[in-house]
Amino acid sequence: MKNKKGFFSRFLNGIETVGNKLPDPFILFVVLAVGVIIASYIFSLFNASVIHPGSGEELLVKNLISGEGLQYILLSMLDNFTGFAPLGLVLAMMLGIGLAEKVGLLDYAIKKTILKSPPALITYTVVFVGIMGNLASDAALVLIPPLAAMVFYKVGRHPIAGLAAGYAAAGAGFTANLFIAGTDALLAGISTEAAAIIDDSIVVTPVDNWYFNIVSVFVLTLVGGLITNKFIEPRLGKYKGDAVKVDMEDDPPNAAKAYRNAGIAGLIYLAIIAITIFVPDSPLRNEEGGIVPSPFLSGIVPIILFFFFTVGITYGVTVGKIKTSKDVGKYMAESMKDMASYIVLIFAIAQFIAYFSWSNMGTWIAVNGAEFLKDINFTGIWLIIGYIIFTALMNFLITSGSAKWALEAPVFVPMFMQLGYHPAFTQVAYRVADSSTNIVTPLMPYMVIVLSFMQKYDKKAGIGTFIALMLPYSISFLTTWIILILVFFFLGIPFGPGIGPYL
Repeated sequence: MKNKKGFFSRFLNGIETVGNKLPDPFILFVVLAVGVIIASYIFSLFNASVIHPGSGEELLVKNLISGEGLQYILLSMLDNFTGFAPLGLVLAMMLGIGLAEKVGLLDYAIKKTILKSPPALITYTVVFVGIMGNLASDAALVLIPPLAAMVFYKVGRHPIAGLAAGYAAAGAGFTANLFIAGTDALLAGISTEAAAIIDDSIVVTPVDNWYFNIVSVFVLTLVGGLITNKFIEPRLGKYKGDAVKVDMEDDPPNAAKAYRNAGIAGLIYLAIIAITIFVPDSPLRNEEGGIVPSPFLSGIVPIILFFFFTVGITYGVTVGKIKTSKDVGKYMAESMKDMASYIVLIFAIAQFIAYFSWSNMGTWIAVNGAEFLKDINFTGIWLIIGYIIFTALMNFLITSGSAKWALEAPVFVPMFMQLGYHPAFTQVAYRVADSSTNIVTPLMPYMVIVLSFMQKYDKKAGIGTFIALMLPYSISFLTTWIILILVFFFLGIPFGPGIGPYL
């Protein structure tokens, strides 16, 4: 079907044209770092300064194009990279998650969860598994949509409806999960770095958005299922295409046993952690015997890491993929290969944030930006809603969630801290905006992959078809999340352990 060149289509074409002209993310942050260097020189010409809100000290914007600045650039470069908080957090998390993925545990869990679902709950199961699939990171965007299409096809429903539900859930629901995922560690590290511009004592942990994420899973599962059943599938009608064979990799003969053993091992591990937490004088509690804050929450990343080690190794040994101790290291090394581009990107991001912080421009922008917002009386919850919409639109130009947060966090986290908002609350606002529009931006690399799956069922399907299917999910997820943030905000529900909207 030929798509009409309407206003929205022309708008998307314009976004695609502009977005394609942006450089690679690594080069983009190199350019931004150079921009900070030049900007620091311009600021210094006007003797720009700001009163630090915490110490009351007057801070001059320091010039990076100076003797002192040049020394800082050269002497801090390696420390900026190796000391960048998200680097160690994410790489450590991916050692465990990557091991579980490489031995086949995550793929098997996703497939069996969908295929064993009752027919009446298939749509909701697809959406739920898609949302939860971000444990496997971007792998979920490739694995779940074609699998969901096959399931719908096998039960006599329109396969493209299943494809749409799977991709929408995995893409637009990316930030939600019942468990702590690598994304939580990555964003928390960047948030902590950005918060240090104002107060270096504030630490955003991977669990600071956990309660909100848990509720989001169930709310979005309901919304995504309803959109599919009541709008997407009726619009598609009955499937009349040719029979299609969807290839699936065969599971090992003892995969079911391995899955069971991994589940048992995981439960035993969690039971040990629970017992350790609740025993008298537990070393995982704080001095008052509480959980918030505590060594347990501060050490949540290693605890999660060892959980994935436990279930991944158990599964791998049972299916025969792990025969010797060398195999464990081999699979973890393979998962690290997948992180190569991330490590390269972090080198540039770390320099950009470090220069922004050292020059004091971050503090200057935050304090003056907050004062401006106060002067125009735009400081309440509607400011946060405006920020969500802004970030959702930014996603059309920069699709990498980590890269965009690294760009936004040094500006908006300190700015909103000046207005009294907790960095973890700003992070929630960012996450829902970034996730919601993942599925409708033409720059999303997985769009082409999913479109090719779609064309197996409909040869005439194009980008217009794709966008028309994804837009209802994107709008409904974003609207639902905004409402959910308002509910948490006004009812005083914590976004994570001990985390409210205010500092």
